[in-house]
Amino acid sequence: MTPQQLTDQIREICLGFPESAERVTHGAPGFFVKKQFVMLWPQGHHGRDEPHLWAAAAAGVQDAVVGDDPERFFVPPYVGGRGWVGMRLDGDVDWAEVAEICEHAYRHIAPERLSRQI
Repeated sequence: MTPQQLTDQIREICLGFPESAERVTHGAPGFFVKKQFVMLWPQGHHGRDEPHLWAAAAAGVQDAVVGDDPERFFVPPYVGGRGWVGMRLDGDVDWAEVAEICEHAYRHIAPERLSRQI
């Protein structure tokens, strides 16, 4: 999948949430609902060559997913200390799982009134 196709897939998922918006941040697509909930690195970033995303996560989620599958999930730099999860987007990507990660990130950041609209 090309970086543009990958960006289009993530864009379709993230912009499907109520009042979400896309802005370029740090040179890459970021998705916001007042605050950022997903960051996409379609060509790799910070020493990681593979495309990946960073997603906001509730307390405990990072430890669980990284512990269960450290090949696909990782603690991202900068935002990892706040519990965010990194997810590789190379190889055989399970897009239903990506959508679920993005939805959980959105629900973690969005006001309750918006989360109820999903």
